[in-house]
Amino acid sequence: MKTCIKNLFLLPALIAGLGLIPVGRVNAASPGTVVAWGWNAYGQTNVPAGLSGVTAIAAGALHTVAVKSDGTVVAWGAGTTTTGVSPEYGQSIVPGGVSNVTAIAAGSYHTVALKTNGTVVAWGENTQGQTNVPTGLSGVTAIAAGGYFTVALKSDGTVVAWGANGNGYDYGQTNVPAGLSGVTAIAAGTLHTVALKSDGTVVAWGFNGYGQTAVPAGLSGVMAIAAGANHTVALKSDGTVVAWGYNNYGQTTVPAGLSGVTAIAAGANHTVALKSDGTVVAWGAGKTSTGSNPEFGQSIVPAGLSGVTAIAAGGYHTVAIVGTAPQPQLTIIPSGANVILTWPTNATGFTLQSTTNLVSPAVWSAVSPAPVVVNGQYAVTNPVFGTKNFYRLSQ
Repeated sequence: MKTCIKNLFLLPALIAGLGLIPVGRVNAASPGTVVAWGWNAYGQTNVPAGLSGVTAIAAGALHTVAVKSDGTVVAWGAGTTTTGVSPEYGQSIVPGGVSNVTAIAAGSYHTVALKTNGTVVAWGENTQGQTNVPTGLSGVTAIAAGGYFTVALKSDGTVVAWGANGNGYDYGQTNVPAGLSGVTAIAAGTLHTVALKSDGTVVAWGFNGYGQTAVPAGLSGVMAIAAGANHTVALKSDGTVVAWGYNNYGQTTVPAGLSGVTAIAAGANHTVALKSDGTVVAWGAGKTSTGSNPEFGQSIVPAGLSGVTAIAAGGYHTVAIVGTAPQPQLTIIPSGANVILTWPTNATGFTLQSTTNLVSPAVWSAVSPAPVVVNGQYAVTNPVFGTKNFYRLSQ
């Protein structure tokens, strides 16, 4: 048995009253742990041992960044030195004293942090001025990092952008459209910028060589956006996904029937979606792991991954925060002279077990008869209660 999710016991007197009393619980997954997969040439998927309490994640081209519940930042992958020889620009060296961080963003080779006081800190490659935070910038509520530029959303719904100021990298991605307001979210690709407005519409600007800024006509009801290298993704309020732009690897070909999505992320040439049941779906480049660019397995979601609360997509890797696993509940249902124990069918891998006492060492054994599915629930009718039997779901 791996972990006991919910221990419940039933005394004969409680059976008559249809009561359940919890006697203990252990989570199947530690809240705030990180899982990463895909290309690992620079250690970008080597999650630091013991890292926990993570509240936010970001993935750059070759590095990964996490914010902890105490407001500190941890980074790994490329950029652990500052040689200036690509890709070592110090993007994974968190500046001393950086604290009270609430959000994080990762560009190609730079990192950006948003503090609780609405100010921004940035570090890493600065060849295009991408880490030169505008003097006096405050009131920031969200951040995004592109290839060689940075974007900030202010509390008044306006957008500020900087970096990519020439040398072949300037495609207008930092030229915020005049009069743009009412913005609630931002995203940054390699050379383009995307904004979500409070009315659920999307605005995009910058490089459009692959149609990544050509927002589909009539698109509305959008609640989240993401930008890959040369493609753009939108999550609608009905849980469906729309994508456009570069599609050579199928990154804008949304899987048929995909629904129930609560978050999206876009990597260089792949797209990731988080579903309401805590599972992850990915498509585009990386459906194989041949190691031949860009097939590094970044779209191969680890088997059994569940309980995911957040996702991020880097150049050729994917990152997820795993929160508290679902805790299935045992329920007693009276049915004439019968007693039925039920629990959700999404609690896969769990078995109903019983023991006659909880005195250590308690001996637990599977309950018979085997459960059947009734009205979308696992159900066991008239399990052998015996005297002072205790019951639990165990995985």
